[in-house]
Amino acid sequence: MTITEVSQKYDISQDTLRYYERIGLIPRVNRNKSGIRDYTEEDCGWVEFIKCMRGAGLSVDVLIEYVRLYLEGGSEETLKARKDLLIEQRKQLVARLEEMQKVLERLDYKISIFDQKILGAEKTLSRPTKAYF
Repeated sequence: MTITEVSQKYDISQDTLRYYERIGLIPRVNRNKSGIRDYTEEDCGWVEFIKCMRGAGLSVDVLIEYVRLYLEGGSEETLKARKDLLIEQRKQLVARLEEMQKVLERLDYKISIFDQKILGAEKTLSRPTKAYF
């Protein structure tokens, strides 16, 4: 796939894709004879993975480390390091989700109070005693 196709498929700008490759967030993408990026299914898998992880709030630095460890190979040491990295990020995500749930509950409460006050205020409005129609 061309960079244009990947950009459209994953809703990521071409500049962002180039940047991700340049900083090591996704492994180097092969190029065709004309020097144009030619994304394979595996490359697209990386793009999808990175987009998902960034959407979940993982930092660029953490993901660069993950990719670096992946590219070092599947030794017992790098496998453990990658798993530990993912476990730590999961813990942080769970903590953020719990905090967001508290915020959501508070917002729901504030909205319900707002609605109650508005409805209460409307009931207390004076009504005309004579019809002026």
